[in-house]
Amino acid sequence: MTVDTAALDFQQAEQVLAAQPFAGLVGTEITRFGDGAATLVIPIRPELGQQFGFVHGGVLAYAADNALTFAAGTVLGANVLTGGFTITYLRPAAGVRLRAEASVTGSTRRQAVVRCEIYAESDGGESVLCAVAQGTTRSVERTLAH
Repeated sequence: MTVDTAALDFQQAEQVLAAQPFAGLVGTEITRFGDGAATLVIPIRPELGQQFGFVHGGVLAYAADNALTFAAGTVLGANVLTGGFTITYLRPAAGVRLRAEASVTGSTRRQAVVRCEIYAESDGGESVLCAVAQGTTRSVERTLAH
């Protein structure tokens, strides 16, 4: 798949997500993409848990990493990779789904700094902030393979 790095719309963002086998494994969906922000959701199921029944921290880290990169893609184009990020876990995640909301804090022509908040949502629609992350992404000269 070749995507124009100068412009990326919601449909193209969905195609990029669909090209990620791991995203399919965990059931990731993109619900918002544009204007320096992106939101990803992941249904919570037992296979994503750790020994106490909460969502594994690795799943939260994946959600942050991917949401950060998608948000950066709204300003840098499709060919972006994470340069690094930090995550702070605030509370255990449990419920019916995770929601990772990321927004660009600042960017240059080739790099963006992005912040992400990860919420666990209950069946009743209540949201609990579980983790926060901040990272950097950068554009790369590469054609995406499909």
